[in-house]
Amino acid sequence: MKYITIIIMSVLCYNFSFSQIYEVGVFIGGSNIIGDVGATNYISPNQPAVGGIFKWNRSPRHSYRLTVIYAKLEGIDVKSDDPRRKQRGYSFENNLLEISAGMEFTFFDFDLHTGRKKITPYLYSGISAASYDNFYFNNGRQTNENTKSWAYGIPMALGFKTTLASSFVLAVEVGARYTFSDGIDGSIPDETSLQSTFSFGNINNNDWYTFSGITLTYTFGQNPCYCPQ
Repeated sequence: MKYITIIIMSVLCYNFSFSQIYEVGVFIGGSNIIGDVGATNYISPNQPAVGGIFKWNRSPRHSYRLTVIYAKLEGIDVKSDDPRRKQRGYSFENNLLEISAGMEFTFFDFDLHTGRKKITPYLYSGISAASYDNFYFNNGRQTNENTKSWAYGIPMALGFKTTLASSFVLAVEVGARYTFSDGIDGSIPDETSLQSTFSFGNINNNDWYTFSGITLTYTFGQNPCYCPQ
């Protein structure tokens, strides 16, 4: 009977050892765009960004991650260091809703099952898709096209996270998104008939945007059990 009990416990522990812990929470921070209008500072948030985040911690060193972030993007030429942009004087605001999925890698083991305080830097990358409003500049004024487009991209983020109490994780993160679009800043209209007249800027450089802020997540899921020796 003793050996049967040990075998049953070993099987259960084998299964539970692969039970994972999850995280769900919020992102609060700021956003900025690097394009053909406005300043070209890479980390210079000038509009708010908020969203939600979900993680599936597959091991102490990596997690699958999904984020949804809403932000305003703003570009103002007079705040640029480029004298040509200051003289031009364009400005715009755009609404952006991003969905991003990928993998997060920690520099050190981040085992949430131990009950001890954990601290580690981490990297995140994957794929992203962002919906934004289409517009163009007509005589220097932002003119809406009343349509939306999707900008697909590659998110790249660097962060630092730590456990709080027994069920929360706090992180500080700076992330850049390289997109395969050049129209978020209005430099290329979405409507083909408008492109020859109202396009401007460097057509060889696509738009970037960044998010800087904090995430607070709540952890839940079944902890591994202690297996008999």
